[in-house]
Amino acid sequence: MTPDEYVEQILAKYAVTNLAEISYGILEPYLRNWAGLYLSRTFISGSYAKGTAVKGSTDIDIFISLRSNYPNLSGMYDSLYQFALNHGWLPRRQNVSLGIQYVGTKIDLVPGRVQEGYLNWHSLYKSKQTTWTQTNVDLQTDTVRNSSRTKEIRAVKIWRNLHNLEFPSFYLELAVIEGLKYQPTTTLAQNVLRALTYISQSITTARIVDPGNTKNIISDDLTVSQKVALSLAAANSLRESNWSRIIW
Repeated sequence: MTPDEYVEQILAKYAVTNLAEISYGILEPYLRNWAGLYLSRTFISGSYAKGTAVKGSTDIDIFISLRSNYPNLSGMYDSLYQFALNHGWLPRRQNVSLGIQYVGTKIDLVPGRVQEGYLNWHSLYKSKQTTWTQTNVDLQTDTVRNSSRTKEIRAVKIWRNLHNLEFPSFYLELAVIEGLKYQPTTTLAQNVLRALTYISQSITTARIVDPGNTKNIISDDLTVSQKVALSLAAANSLRESNWSRIIW
């Protein structure tokens, strides 16, 4: 078996089902009822929308877009929390999202208010800092989905999970895209090794910025020690002579 065949086999092993669409179809009427006349739209976001979800570690993200005339950002967040609590979804506050359990499935609900005069730009309430941030979820999704690197990203996510590393998914996605930028066209397995090389050599110093908000420095999401752990783990994997010790 060639390295490319092996990586493809691993990607197939960790491929996700259509659980996101099923969960979204069930929850959407509830969320529409909560938002009422303020609803702009709801949609699946996160790794499932980007095509980078892997089995076993990816929560389903559902974005709830409210119209720009919704009166209060913190009230929006607290209202959704109470709604989820009343429905027995066991909500957890997660800064800009609410984590819930629905029929054994982990789902993140992300409420956002459309910025006046725009459609794709939203204000999100940050519950941990009691402030707000700007984002463009569609731009984030398109940046990753259209990068032609979704297979490599999925492989690195599998590597992260198997090696028990702290590496937030959006940070990982952007880092892989950056690491493979300007690289010559090579095979899938070679690209995964190139991505690990970038993590090994550059993750401790690279500045990774949210394409949906240039003031949001994604690389600040990890501490220096966490970045060093990533760098060392990638270096160790690159020294392996057998792919089955990198991802399996």
